[in-house]
Amino acid sequence: MNSRERVLAAFEHVEPDRVPAWCGASAEFWEKAKQGLGLDDEELRVRFGDDFRRVSARFAGPEIPLSTGAVSRTVFGVERHGIGYGMPMSHPLAGASVREVHAYSWPNPEWNDVSQVRTQAARDHDRYAILGGDWSPFWHDAIDLLRMEGLFYQMYEEPEVVDAVMQHLVDYYAASSQRIFDAAADKIDIMFIGNDLGSQTGPLLGEELFRRFVLPHLQRLIDLGHAYGLKVMMHCCGGFAPLLPSLIEAGLDAVHAVQPSCCGMDLRALKSAFGDKILFNGCIDSHHVLINGTPAFVRAKTREVLDIMKPGGGFVAGASHDSILEETPVENVLVMFDTIREYGVYQRAGVA
Repeated sequence: MNSRERVLAAFEHVEPDRVPAWCGASAEFWEKAKQGLGLDDEELRVRFGDDFRRVSARFAGPEIPLSTGAVSRTVFGVERHGIGYGMPMSHPLAGASVREVHAYSWPNPEWNDVSQVRTQAARDHDRYAILGGDWSPFWHDAIDLLRMEGLFYQMYEEPEVVDAVMQHLVDYYAASSQRIFDAAADKIDIMFIGNDLGSQTGPLLGEELFRRFVLPHLQRLIDLGHAYGLKVMMHCCGGFAPLLPSLIEAGLDAVHAVQPSCCGMDLRALKSAFGDKILFNGCIDSHHVLINGTPAFVRAKTREVLDIMKPGGGFVAGASHDSILEETPVENVLVMFDTIREYGVYQRAGVA
């Protein structure tokens, strides 16, 4: 099997030749690994055995200079400061009325240039599983715009404001993804979106609020991906296990970067309860294993995860964080991927 065939079999909960591998990494780790191993970008992906490739549109909207101290600005106008992606410097819609929400300067999906997406996707489509679509982190954007405390308060006191914000956010993301899919859906396999709904100790909101305010908008994005014949995978950090039945009900095909160190994310329990209903991607602990472990410990823990998660397909192996961090030893990451390749092989009838 090639990488694309391997991944698509796993999504169908069929055992492929071996467990597919996923590599997401921070820019800092990626540069460190390239320099340490003397490889370019594609050579490093091949060395790690990454079975996926990703395509995206290029933002071509207005260029607005950042304010002093800001490190980034979201497409919705929220400037952020601090390390990496940073934290919001303000919350532009905190205390806003429904009228003010509708009058806000919302971005235009046509600011995303999709002219090169098809070329990018077609280059690797015959060999690798292609991820596409807008990342669509509307839950994070709602927090940025309204402030987290305000968002939760308004779910009870001013639900119409939350509804209006969510509608505008997902209108933008759905239209942006649709532009990508209109350009290249036949060369894309998986719609990949991201919303962190869990914390270290459990979901950030209960099932009732999740179903009322978040799930309908996730459903819109899932239905959009399915309408183009794509599988849909969502990145979600934290202990979100109580929300899995709702996500499965909505038709989500896969969850990414499963974190076994979070509350409720015991791998055996997840595999037993949901392993035939949704694909799990990740599961190898980024912190306690990859960052702090010895190579021997990484190898043992990777084998342990494979023993639990690989039976019956429906599993992609990789780190339990979307981006392998710079402080992670390259040797440990190599050991993880080498172990996936060696011990992730499925035994087939008639094959010793």
